[in-house]
Amino acid sequence: MNKLKIFAGAAALLMSLQGGAASAMDVAEAYRLALAHEPTSLGANQALLAGREMAVQGDALLKPRVNLQAGVSRIHHSQGGELPPQIAGLLASSSSGTSSQVSVQLVQPLYNRAAHAGREQLREQSVLAQVRFDAARQDLALRVAKDYFGVLVAEEAVRVAEAELAAVRRQRDRAQARFDVGQGNITDVREAQARMDAVTTKQVAIQATLDLRREEFRETTGAAPAGLAPLAAKVQPRPPEPAALGPWHARGESRSTLVLAKQSEMEIARSEMGKHHLGSRPTLDLVASYGGKYQSGGLSPLVAPDGDRTGSIGLMLNVPLYAGGAINSRQREAAARLGQAEQELAAARREVRLKVQEGYLAVTTGVSRVAAQEQALVSARSALEATTRGRDVGTRTELDVLDAQQRLYSAELDLVQGRADYLLGRLRLSAAAGELDESSLRALGTWLAL
Repeated sequence: MNKLKIFAGAAALLMSLQGGAASAMDVAEAYRLALAHEPTSLGANQALLAGREMAVQGDALLKPRVNLQAGVSRIHHSQGGELPPQIAGLLASSSSGTSSQVSVQLVQPLYNRAAHAGREQLREQSVLAQVRFDAARQDLALRVAKDYFGVLVAEEAVRVAEAELAAVRRQRDRAQARFDVGQGNITDVREAQARMDAVTTKQVAIQATLDLRREEFRETTGAAPAGLAPLAAKVQPRPPEPAALGPWHARGESRSTLVLAKQSEMEIARSEMGKHHLGSRPTLDLVASYGGKYQSGGLSPLVAPDGDRTGSIGLMLNVPLYAGGAINSRQREAAARLGQAEQELAAARREVRLKVQEGYLAVTTGVSRVAAQEQALVSARSALEATTRGRDVGTRTELDVLDAQQRLYSAELDLVQGRADYLLGRLRLSAAAGELDESSLRALGTWLAL
């Protein structure tokens, strides 16, 4: 019985440990939660569905159109004058009845250059919808990562502030005890108390920042930031691959969603100009129709035919001659819009180059920055140990120990912030190059203590 209890307890402990490990949330999981919750992401899904319909509408411009027309009329006919003898027997002097007609018409465009340009424009609008969707996904991934690491850094700041407050409180109590037995002075006590008050005030502000970061995370993902996987301590930053800036610039100019969106907008503007330029050309349609006319109530066939069926097929030519100057005006407007789109594309490429360089520098300098911060942390620990030994032998004061402790806590917080900034820099570089996706977020798992 005891063995069974021991086995059950061990199994329960193992399951709890496995459950605790599985409950740790990484950035990719937070991103998946945000996809199903964040309103901007949900709106982007609907915008993509709407944009895909643009291509369908464009193809419909060159497909047949079939219309059904039907009508019914109530007719009262009276004849006041004398009719020729030849038709007097066919047309009563007074009659009433109902006349109805129904017809089906098919129109197939045969030559319509403006419709071709309109189809290309609508297809390009569908492409633009996909690009904007990809851009919205990348923007959401960056916001999720920013909120995720924002919570981690804020939690580390709170931990550091609590440790610093506990250390200052111990030093204050130690200074007070030394003063009470006559081995210290009141200056040390008051200095320690002043530092404790300052740290307490700072802790309140840091806690407020943590509450804000947690709320931002909750608003983005719809989940409480509980159990976030912290940053791993042993993983070392590495420079971007490739290490040269030129290939990253080339990637950004060819893959960035900002550049791709502006290219699509320029193609849409070019199609708009072509559509108006070709709008003055003749169009040729194949037109086929079939219909019938019926009547009831004793109406004469001369007034309303009964059972009259007609079928026709032919060509319809439409030649625009004059539209009050609107066609030329639309052409000039479209040309100006195209020039605007070209300039916006050039501006987008310039902006992407700057974003690529910003992300590239964040990664390259982050490698050196984290290495320097790790060394600074080691030095701060050594300095605290030396200062503490100096205080014990009488060569250093309590205030010196407080200063050394504060430098250690600042070094710990700076290292966490540096690692978070490095990882965000990698994501920004990937986004600027148009390569940020869920796999990029999953790759961050090696940097987290999962």
